[in-house]
Amino acid sequence: MSALSNLAAVSGSLGSIGYGLSAIGPGVGVGIIFGNGTQALARQPEAAGLIRTNQILGFAFCEALALIGIVMPFVYGP
Repeated sequence: MSALSNLAAVSGSLGSIGYGLSAIGPGVGVGIIFGNGTQALARQPEAAGLIRTNQILGFAFCEALALIGIVMPFVYGP
């Protein structure tokens, strides 16, 4: 019976664990976006406006995934 009560105590922090795991993907994505953007700017400085615009769009999409990840535990929580 004590294992069941321990499971009930852990279920409150499962949303935090889920968000921590879901934040890994957008974190890696943002790093890739800005790393490759920096390389692109070094190779073609004259295309800075287009590269910067694409970086900001990619960053916004990655951060939207992180925000969805923080909302899901509240939507499907107990």
